[in-house]
Amino acid sequence: MFPKTGNNFPNISSNPSSADLSVAIGQALKGELGTSRRAAKSIMKWTGASERSAKNWLAGTHIPSGWHLIMLAKQSDSVMAVMLMMAGRELNVSALSLSALRSDLIGAVEAIDEAIKSSD
Repeated sequence: MFPKTGNNFPNISSNPSSADLSVAIGQALKGELGTSRRAAKSIMKWTGASERSAKNWLAGTHIPSGWHLIMLAKQSDSVMAVMLMMAGRELNVSALSLSALRSDLIGAVEAIDEAIKSSD
């Protein structure tokens, strides 16, 4: 789910270019992970890619290809949202956000239940 501060993805025309995709994925990763060395390490862990590749993806200078892109989308809701928007599937982005919201709400209810049990 997107943080409250929001991610500003670049304007994407009806025919996005590879440069649009690399910038959008970079912004999504930065918004979710930040720009520290730890962010690159997380990407490396998720994808099995090299540190140089992870840093290039964070910088928005290169596009993850094939399997790496799939693994990023699996781990990052922001990257998945970028892919759906680039594919013209904006309605699916809303469903993705609702699913994440539902998971967050379930976690909050469970935390409240635990707090109530421990106070008794």
